[in-house]
Amino acid sequence: MLDVCSEIGRLRTVLVHEPGPEIDHMVPSMMEELLFDDILFGERAREEHGRFRRLMQVLGIEVLEIRNLVGEVLQIEEARRWLLDLIADEVSTKVTEALGELDPESLLQSLIAGRRQDVDPAGVLLADLYCITPLPNWCFQRDPQVVLGSGVVYSAMATPARWREGLLARCVFAFHPRFTNSPMILDPLRGDADRPLFLGLHRPRLEGGDVLIPSSDVVAVGISERTNAIGVELLARALARREGGPRWLEVVHLPHRRAYMHLDTVFTPADNDAALVFSPVILGGGSEAADAYEIDLHQADLEPTHRGALLPTLAARGVDLEPIPCGGADPVAQQREQWTDGANTLALAPGKITLYDRNIATAEELNRHGFQVFAAEDVLLGRTDTSLDDSGRTCLLLPSHEISRARGGPHCLSHPLVRDKLK
Repeated sequence: MLDVCSEIGRLRTVLVHEPGPEIDHMVPSMMEELLFDDILFGERAREEHGRFRRLMQVLGIEVLEIRNLVGEVLQIEEARRWLLDLIADEVSTKVTEALGELDPESLLQSLIAGRRQDVDPAGVLLADLYCITPLPNWCFQRDPQVVLGSGVVYSAMATPARWREGLLARCVFAFHPRFTNSPMILDPLRGDADRPLFLGLHRPRLEGGDVLIPSSDVVAVGISERTNAIGVELLARALARREGGPRWLEVVHLPHRRAYMHLDTVFTPADNDAALVFSPVILGGGSEAADAYEIDLHQADLEPTHRGALLPTLAARGVDLEPIPCGGADPVAQQREQWTDGANTLALAPGKITLYDRNIATAEELNRHGFQVFAAEDVLLGRTDTSLDDSGRTCLLLPSHEISRARGGPHCLSHPLVRDKLK
C-alpha cells in the first residue's frame, strides 16, 4: 500500500538504502561522473546511516531496505528477464550474458556495487575499472521514484550515472507483491513495444528530489539541474488525468547551480505552518531568487501562470508556511549550511523533524522557532523520551560527519511510502 498526501504527515513506512560496497568502490577519478564531491569512508557513512534508520524504527516507523526488495524481485523470473533486457542497453553483450548466468544475490551485487573489468586496468577512468559501474548515489532514495497519494511516478534520472537506479525502482514497484496493486501515475520514459523505456540523452528529466507535496491539493516541482520543463509538462498532464488528485502544480524555476540540484535542497516543510528554507533562493529579493509558476490541473490547457515567490503562492492555496532560514540570519552561515543540507529535513510527523548535526546555526534558528533540539543518540540510548504523537516541536540531530559529504540530507536519504493524512 502507498499513501502519501503531504511532506509532514506522521510517517508510517519509509524506503531507504544503506550505503554499501558501491561507496567503497569509488576512486577520485570517478567522482565527477558519479556525481559526488568526495569519496567517503564507507564504514563511518554506514554507521551514521544506521543510526538514522534505527531512530526511525525506535519511533515506530517501518523501515524498508530497497536492496532487500530488489533481491526478492529478482527471484521472479519475469522481473529478472525484464531487468536484464533493459540492462543490455547499458553494457556489452558479453557482460549481459555473464549477468544472465548469475544467481539472484550475485546479480544484485553486480548491479549495485558494480562489476570489475576482467583484465587489469591500464588506466584510472571509470571505464578502465568497471564494465558495470557502481551506484553510490542509490542511498538517496528520494530520487528514483515519487509516491503521490496511492500511486507512483517513476523518475527520469538526469544523468547516465543514475539511470540504473530508475530501472531498479521500476522493477520493485512493478513486480514486488507489496506494490503490484499500486497504480502507476506516470513513467516519463515509457516508449513503444520495441523499446519499452527510452534512455537517450534527449529526453524528459524528472527526479524525486524536485517533487514535494505541500498538501493533498498542491504539488510543488522544481525545474533545476536535474529536472527539465519536458519532465514537468508530462507530470502536469499525468496529474490532470488523475481522478481525485491534486488541483495545483507549483513549478519553481531554480538557479542552475550544483548547490541547488533539487528543490528539496532549498525548501522542505517542517510543520503545518513552517518550512526550512534557503533564504536567497526561496524568499527572493536577489539574483538567486526562484520564480514560481502555477498550473491549474483542472483546466484543459494546463498553461502556467506566473506567481512570483513560492511561499506566497503556497499561502494562496491554503499552505501558509513561516520560513525558518537555514543558517539563521547570517548570510555566510546560510550558504555554508545550505551546502551541508541545512534546508533539507525529513519530517517524521508535524513538527517532528530530523537534521544533520553539523548544521549548528540552523539548529539554533529552529530552537528560536520553538523546536526542542536533541541528539538522535539521546533517543536511541533512552536519555530523551520522544514520541511522534507528542504535542510541541522537536528537532532530532543526526550524526553527519561522513554521510553529509555525499551531498544529500535526511530528506534525500528517504522516500516515504505511507504517511497519515493531516487532520
